[in-house]
Amino acid sequence: MELSNLITMIISIITFGNILLAAVVVFFERRAIGSTWAWLMIIYFVPLLGFVAYIFLGRQLKKKNFYKLSSEESAYLQSVVDKQLEELKDNKLSDHELINKYSDLIQLNLSSSNSLVSMDNDIVIFNDGHDKFNSLFDDISQAKKEINIQYYIIKRDSLGKKLRDAIVKKAKEGVKVRILYDGFGSRTISRSFFKELRAHDGEVGVFFPSFLKLVNFRINNRNHRKLCIIDGKIAYIGGFNVGDEYLGLKRKFGYWRDTHFKIMGGAVNEIQGRFILDWNQATKQQKVNIKQFSFQSEKSKGMSPVQIVASGPHSETEHLKNMYIKLILSAKKSVYIQTPYFIPDSSFMDACKIALLSGVDVHIMIPNKPDHPFVYWATWAYAGELLSYGAKILLYEKGFLHAKTIVVDQEVASVGTTNIDTRSFKLNFEVNATVYDQKVATQLYELFEKDRQVCSKLTIERYRKRSYLIKFKEAISRLLSPIL
Repeated sequence: MELSNLITMIISIITFGNILLAAVVVFFERRAIGSTWAWLMIIYFVPLLGFVAYIFLGRQLKKKNFYKLSSEESAYLQSVVDKQLEELKDNKLSDHELINKYSDLIQLNLSSSNSLVSMDNDIVIFNDGHDKFNSLFDDISQAKKEINIQYYIIKRDSLGKKLRDAIVKKAKEGVKVRILYDGFGSRTISRSFFKELRAHDGEVGVFFPSFLKLVNFRINNRNHRKLCIIDGKIAYIGGFNVGDEYLGLKRKFGYWRDTHFKIMGGAVNEIQGRFILDWNQATKQQKVNIKQFSFQSEKSKGMSPVQIVASGPHSETEHLKNMYIKLILSAKKSVYIQTPYFIPDSSFMDACKIALLSGVDVHIMIPNKPDHPFVYWATWAYAGELLSYGAKILLYEKGFLHAKTIVVDQEVASVGTTNIDTRSFKLNFEVNATVYDQKVATQLYELFEKDRQVCSKLTIERYRKRSYLIKFKEAISRLLSPIL
């Protein structure tokens, strides 16, 4: 075969493959319009590499029974949710003032994410990595029966080894230990890292593991959750991963500002249940019966109502995004948001604009230190757009802001793993604790105000003076925002 004919045939195959792939994206996968156009552009302008990028980054998960629940388990979980929905409808769930005030938000979370409300929670807030991990290691050291741990990132550094050694010690004492990590986020972890834990009957799971440590076909769907449940009585949930940078020990990031909850009360059961679902999906080891998540027997003395809201690429709707929008639209006075990435879709932007035009005071704090350049400039573009509507945009200067927090009217707040971007709302597995408690909401508001002291303001004047190079970076990054 002549070279020219061979080249013609290759071009024809690539062209046909591109047309076929474009048809799949447009007709068979029900994507958001922005995401569809972004993928069509990539496929069209970068034919071969676009196809490879789609295989790794573009494929969607099946949505039906992703967690492979049995009919008995599904019926059991639905019955518990239906019971609370009925109690909420009949005003029998609680006489708590905020439960009644935000009953529509509670119903949204119950109906979409099966998020049960527990009324008896005690909450400790951590905003410093040293404090969070000191508390976690202390609680691990006192575990008597079981430790379940899940992190997106676990690194092979001093903090990662300290966590490993702590749970190995407990496994040697006869405590049941399970640890689950994300195959991409914790890609530096090898099987040998937890060899001693396995030797003492500890169990290790990997969510969407890589193939031969090199190829991960689910690189775009990351389990971004960070959970730890101890003896079914104590749970940790929030933004801190496991690595020295989260203690502020990496020069690149400097001080690491994050937010994490320690919860004692009924919400621990729901966090335990979320862990078990992910564990059973990820591992081929002996499955844990979902009914076992109700480990807690004694009543907590806490007073904070909490819902644990989870979402992922298997979800029919974007539960966490919808919850955030509902929170913003319910605000009468103020909305305080801390997020490392602010790349919302049009519905989220519209909610912010409606709140601002309605006289709600909206404050958004973002880091002024990029860890992903495209994400950083896209964040600037969207934050800058809200300035003309009256939003207060604050740039955190002390180090890197990684907190994922929203506080509304100093009455209700949500803290967890969810960033304000398409990745968290559609592509990642995320989880948040939403708290209906003025005391907790006020504490988070006060932390925001404390952080304000180390922020600079992004004003309209400052934004308009940005260079043409920055404007170009923003334009490109915003164009790519549906797939960042």
